[in-house]
Amino acid sequence: MQFHLAATVAVVVLAAWLKVARIDWLWLLAAITGVWVSELINTSIERTIDRISSEPHPLAKTAKDAAAGAVLVAALFAAAVGAIVLGPPLWEACFR
Repeated sequence: MQFHLAATVAVVVLAAWLKVARIDWLWLLAAITGVWVSELINTSIERTIDRISSEPHPLAKTAKDAAAGAVLVAALFAAAVGAIVLGPPLWEACFR
């Protein structure tokens, strides 16, 4: 979760510096929220499974893998939103 916190701070600071439009802020905040929500759900699923049993079980592995997959999907969506929203103004700021 430390990575997600650092990424959140970096995106918010960069978006503020680039003065992105209000609708772009909405997209960024929705993507950030999606990552955080999926990460919190993933953590709760993993901790619950670990608490129930320390024995390996195929269903426990499937549940953990699915929760981690949800985080991956949310992170890929957030990366795409970040590239679409922040890419053009960042390019303009760096190479004008």
